[in-house]
Amino acid sequence: MSAGKHLAKGSPKPVLPDDGVLRLYSMRFCPYAHRAHLVLNAKNVPHHSVYINLTEKPEWLVEVSPLLKVPALQLVAEKGEPSLIESLIIAEYLDDKYPENPLLPKDPLGRAQDKILLERFSGITSAFMKILLQGTGLDDFWTALEIFEEELTKRGTPYFGGNKPGFVDYMIWPWFERLSVIELKLQKEYNFNESRFPKISKWIPLLKADSVVQSFYVTPEQHNEFWRTRATGKANYDLLA
Repeated sequence: MSAGKHLAKGSPKPVLPDDGVLRLYSMRFCPYAHRAHLVLNAKNVPHHSVYINLTEKPEWLVEVSPLLKVPALQLVAEKGEPSLIESLIIAEYLDDKYPENPLLPKDPLGRAQDKILLERFSGITSAFMKILLQGTGLDDFWTALEIFEEELTKRGTPYFGGNKPGFVDYMIWPWFERLSVIELKLQKEYNFNESRFPKISKWIPLLKADSVVQSFYVTPEQHNEFWRTRATGKANYDLLA
């Protein structure tokens, strides 16, 4: 298992135990890879984590991730040792494969509604990147967040999953853990309004205190430092190593 060092171009492919344990190819500061870690930890599924330098990707990455993306989950116990990519596909696979502590609703309607809600989260993810790359898009971010404020109000529960975190909670959390990065980028323009988002304002500290979230938590200062170095063109992937 990688101890946090991100493997780059020219790095030999890591030699992992032939133990049938899942292998997750990840990047420590990637919000999409973050999703996979949260589900694996919520399910207590043993796995090896291999961290990838996404600026200088190792040549062998294509063997486990044909599109050179993370997260990629290699199912070494399955015939042919196939790999899965795309964070939501990986998360749903894990929820189905390991039924203990289910995250998605078993009710078909509830399951469909949660997946539709996650489709609408793309408004937040796209605005997040626009803010970081162009310095614009904050209004779009808050407009997209209103959908989730309204949904949490409608559900009448502290979490999207009910009385404990569920699939939606863990799939959207990585971007809320990175709100400080938006604040760092925009500084005085950043204007999170608790009166506009009263439910989300209560939800954020609840999720932050959750044991699963804490199992893969990065502080605002660490997130900010990574994105600061990324903006210079010299991302410090091994900040936590």
